Amino acid sequence: MQHIYYKGTDETKPTLLLLHGTGGNEESLIGLAKEIDETANILSVRGNVLEHGMPRFFRRLAEGVFDIEDLIFRTKELHEFLQTSAQQYGFDRQRIVAIGYSNGANIAASLLFHYDDALAGAILHHPMVPRRGIELPQLSSTPVFIGAGSNDPMCKAQESEDLETLLSSAGATVTTKWFNFGHQLTMPEVQAAKEWYNSIYA
Repeated sequence: MQHIYYKGTDETKPTLLLLHGTGGNEESLIGLAKEIDETANILSVRGNVLEHGMPRFFRRLAEGVFDIEDLIFRTKELHEFLQTSAQQYGFDRQRIVAIGYSNGANIAASLLFHYDDALAGAILHHPMVPRRGIELPQLSSTPVFIGAGSNDPMCKAQESEDLETLLSSAGATVTTKWFNFGHQLTMPEVQAAKEWYNSIYA
C-alpha cells in the first residue's frame, strides 16, 4: 500500500496510523497527526480503491451503502500491511492508534470489528457502522474516540450512536463527542480528540 512513515522522537508513544477520507491521500492527515502528537511515529496510508479517480479504502455501492465483500478483503489487506510495516520500520505492532476521517474512520472501525489485535486505540472522525449482524471480537478496554456531527448529512447521528453501542458491547471504552458542523472536520473536534489522546497516552 502506498504510504509515508515518519519516525517519532518519543518511543514511549504509540504509532499513529492515518486513514484519509474519500479523495484524500497519505499526505492529507499529517497536519492533524502532528496536532494530536508531534512526537509519535506516523504511518499514513493511501487507500487502494479508486472511485471516479478519488482514493478510498474500500468500494461502496452507493453513498452510505458499502460493498461488504470488498470491505472484508480491504480490511484484511490493511491488517496484513500493518504487520509487514511494523517489521519493516521496527515499531511495536501492538501499539498502533488509528486516526481516521470519514471513509478512513470506517476502515479503522472495520479493523476493530474483524480483529482483536489490530489496534491499541482509535480516533474515529465521522464514522459509520462498517458491518451489522456480526459478532465483534473481544476489545477488552480498547480506547476509542468518536467525533460525530449532530447534523452530519453523510453520516447520520444514529450511525455514530449505533457504532458506540456495538463497540462498547464488545468491551471497548468509547468516548463520543458531538459537534454541529455537518460532515467537516473542524478544530474544536481535533482539540477534543487531542485532549482524549493526552488523557490516555501523554
